[in-house]
Parts: sequence; structure tokens; C-alpha cells
Amino acid sequence: MHNAQSNFDLEERTFQFAKKVAQYVSKLPKTTSNIEYSKQVIRASSSVGANYREANEALGKKDFNMRLKISRKEAKESSFFLRLIIETNDDSFKKEGLELFDEAEQLKKIFSAILLKTN
Repeated sequence: MHNAQSNFDLEERTFQFAKKVAQYVSKLPKTTSNIEYSKQVIRASSSVGANYREANEALGKKDFNMRLKISRKEAKESSFFLRLIIETNDDSFKKEGLELFDEAEQLKKIFSAILLKTN
């Protein structure tokens, strides 16, 4: 599996991701679609880290893999809603949105790589 330091680093990274998503969406105009997309992306982005932490406390390999798959799924969902937000708002929200989108994609790849190594 992972050593304690890389577990902590990824726990911190997923925490920072969720925090930055929340800060980002709070700046968006309060349109109907932004309110709905914001709720979805906040839920998904925070679930990435929460499930990764659960994976680190897993009761066994099967539980670990299941939690990691949930983290990966939530990272994919985060990218989806971030892309919707980016493409339905003006360009002033694009740069920060794309950085978060890229982080969601990177997290998805990291979880996929961990799952490949543990199977």
C-alpha cells in the first residue's frame, strides 16, 4: 500500500481540493444553475477526501478498494460539474475553474493508479 507520509499528503491534498472548490463556487453569480451545480460539486469534491480517509482506515483490501473507487467516482463527478460551471459562466471564472478541474482529473488518475497497484 502506501506509507504514512504519502497517505497524509493525499489526505491533505484532497482536503485542500474540497476547500478550494467551496471557495471558488462562493464567488460565482447566484444563478439557478450555479446554485445547483455548486451544491453538486461541493458534495462531490468533499466526498473525494472523506472516502479517501475512510479507505486509509479500511478493514481490509476489499473495503480499501471500494472506498478508493468511490473517491475516484467523486473526483470524476467533481470534474463534470466544474466543467459545467466553467462553460456556463463568463471568462473571469475560467482560470480558477480550470485549475480545479485539472486537480480533479489528477486525483482521478492517482486513485486509478493506486487501484491498479493494489489489485
